[in-house]
Amino acid sequence: MLFSSIVFLFYFFPAVLTLYYLFRRWVPVKNGILLAASFFFYAWGEPGFVWLMLFSVGVNYLLALMTDCFRGSIAAKWFLFLAAVWNMGLLYVFKYLDFFIRNLAAATGTNLRVTNLALPIGISFFSFQALSYVAEVYRGRSRVQKNPFYVALYIVFFPQMIAGPIVRYSVFEGQLRERKETLDKFSVGVCRFIAGLGKKVLLADNFAVVADRIFDGYGQRGMPAALAWVGAAAFTMQIFFDFSGYSDMAVGLGLMFGFKFEENFNYPYIARSVGEFWRRWHISLSVWFKEYVYFPLGGSKVRNMDLVIRNIMVVWLCTGLWHGAEWTFVIWGMLNFLFLVLERFVGLERKAGYGVLRWCYTMFVVNLGWVIFRSENLVSAGNYIRCMFGLGGNGFFSDYAWMYVREYGIFFVIGAFLCVPVGRRCNYLMLNDIMLKGKISRALVHVFYSAMMMGVFLLCITYLVKGGYHPFIYFNF
Repeated sequence: MLFSSIVFLFYFFPAVLTLYYLFRRWVPVKNGILLAASFFFYAWGEPGFVWLMLFSVGVNYLLALMTDCFRGSIAAKWFLFLAAVWNMGLLYVFKYLDFFIRNLAAATGTNLRVTNLALPIGISFFSFQALSYVAEVYRGRSRVQKNPFYVALYIVFFPQMIAGPIVRYSVFEGQLRERKETLDKFSVGVCRFIAGLGKKVLLADNFAVVADRIFDGYGQRGMPAALAWVGAAAFTMQIFFDFSGYSDMAVGLGLMFGFKFEENFNYPYIARSVGEFWRRWHISLSVWFKEYVYFPLGGSKVRNMDLVIRNIMVVWLCTGLWHGAEWTFVIWGMLNFLFLVLERFVGLERKAGYGVLRWCYTMFVVNLGWVIFRSENLVSAGNYIRCMFGLGGNGFFSDYAWMYVREYGIFFVIGAFLCVPVGRRCNYLMLNDIMLKGKISRALVHVFYSAMMMGVFLLCITYLVKGGYHPFIYFNF
C-alpha cells in the first residue's frame, strides 16, 4: 500500500487514526492498534511474506533476551553474532543469492539455475532496524524489551517500515511507553505529510516521466549529449523528491501518532563536497553504517591510513550492495568511496573558498553516480555516460531535449527552488519578522498556510485520480 494512493489516504489511514484517538489514553491499546494496522499495511502488498516478518520479529526478540541474559560474557557476543547472521542471512537469500549464482555461473561457465525468489518489500530496512535493536541491547544503550508486541511494533511500524528512515531502538524505546499527542504535533505532522505527498506526486512522478523516457527509450541506442544531460538531471531530481518525500510523509505520520523520528535529509544538493553530501542524504543509513560497520572496524582511529581506507571501502561496498544486487550499485558505491578518499587526502572540507566551484564538482560527481545507479547494467551505464560527453556519435543538440525542457521546465524550476533552504528561510522571516512587527496577525498567517497546504493536497488528489502507478524508488531496496 502506497502512502500516495487513494486507498491509504481515504480508507486505511483515516480508519487507523480514528481508532487510535478513540483509545489514545490507554497506551497498550493504542500500541496494539498501531501493530495490527502495521501488519495489515504490509499484508496489503506482501501477504505471502507476513509469516517471514512474524518469524523475524520472534527471532530478534529471543536473541535480544539471550544477549541481555548473558550480558558481559562471551555468550552475549555469540547471540549478537547470531542476530547478524539471521538478519543478514535473510537479506542474502532473498536479495543476493541469485546475483551470486548468476556471477558464479558466468565465472565458471556452468549452467546454474537461479531461485527467482520474490524480494520482500522493505527487507533491507526492517532487517537493519531489527539488527540495530539487538546491537543496542548488547551495547547497553537500551533496556531489553520483555514485551514481544513492542518489539514487533518497533520493527514493523508502518510509517517507516517499508523505506525508512531507519530508526534506532534507543530513539524509539521511550516513545513506546510514554509519548504525548498534541494539537501542535498533529498539525505539524499533517503539514509535513502533505509536503511529502506533494514532493512525490507533483514533482518526483513528473520527473520520472522524463527520466524513464530518456533512460529506457534512448539509453540503449544512443542520444545527443543535451538529451542525456536532461535525463540525468531529471533522475537526479526524481530520486531526491521521491525519497525525501517518503521520509517527510513518514515523519509526518509519526508526529500524528505522537512519535518523533530523526530527520533523513538536510538539503543534500547544496553540499560542497561528496562527504558533506552523504552527511545530508539518507542520514539514517549513513548513521547505521557508521555505528555498526565503520566504528567496529576501527573507524579513523586505526594505526595507519591504509586501514582507514579499508574501513571506508568496506562501508561503501556494503552501501552499494545494500541498494541492490547488481554491479551498477557496486560501482556506484566504489565511485563514492574513491571521491571520499580523494577529498580526505586533499583536505577539501578543511579548505575555505571556491564555494561555487566545489558545489559544481560535487553535483557533477553525484549526477554521474545517479546515472550509474539508474542504469540497468554497466554496459547501459557506459553507453549513457559516453552520450553525456558527446562520445556516442549523436552530436550535442537535440529537439527532444528542448521539448522536455519546455514541457517540464516549471517542474525543474520548482524542484531547484525546493532543493535549497530558501523556502525555509522565507517561512522563518514571515513568522518571526512580519508577525512580530505587527504587520500581520498570526491567525491570518496560519489561515494562509493552511489554505496553501489544502491546495497542494487537492492538487495531489487530482493527479492521483487521473495518474498511473508510480511506486517509491526505495521500495525496491
